[in-house]
Amino acid sequence: MLTSTTSNFVQAAESYFPVVYKTELLKNIFETASIIWGIITALAILTLFFLYTLSKHKLQDVCHLEGEVWISEKVSTPAVYGIIKPKIIMPDWILPEERPIILAHERIHIRRRDNLWRIVALITACVHWFNPLSWLFLQWFFTDMELACDAKVLKTLGDRSAQDYAATLLSCASGQRYFTSPFGGVKTRIRIESVLSYKRLTLLSTVAFGALIVAICFVLITNAVGG
Repeated sequence: MLTSTTSNFVQAAESYFPVVYKTELLKNIFETASIIWGIITALAILTLFFLYTLSKHKLQDVCHLEGEVWISEKVSTPAVYGIIKPKIIMPDWILPEERPIILAHERIHIRRRDNLWRIVALITACVHWFNPLSWLFLQWFFTDMELACDAKVLKTLGDRSAQDYAATLLSCASGQRYFTSPFGGVKTRIRIESVLSYKRLTLLSTVAFGALIVAICFVLITNAVGG
């Protein structure tokens, strides 16, 4: 077995041929493009690291509220900061009655380790910086991440609480955060519409699924009778 494996490796090495360009011009183009890609990728990742370091400054001068929850006047919207020991930092203007909804949302981000996946997604986009679709998918990824957390919270809320949730989203709406999981910063209009139509969409999905099951059963029974 070992001899056979070694022989396969030797044959693979002997049959290997390096990439050969048909012309010197084509070789120079690919080599130059590779250098440009490497430089821009490195600069993009360094920029991410710099921005991440700046975002960590918001962890300073915060007041502890409870558990992993902190209050700061330097943040404009509630968000989860950090990856290993994440903290929920809320602005000092958040009303006490808004806190339970916000904390429920942010704690789902922590359980899902969304900040870690944000970093992975950002680095992936930096590596594929030349592809505009990668940046489009990045925006979709961030939006879907927030919608998924909204849906988790809405499962535990009633109609009235869903309206309060949408109102809290609107009050917390602000700019995009790339390294944190903000409560109200991603596609707020889309999220509010999703929140307000959550139960209607759930009912529609249930009806559609039921109709599909009935159709499948009808086809199976018809085939069985025909056979």
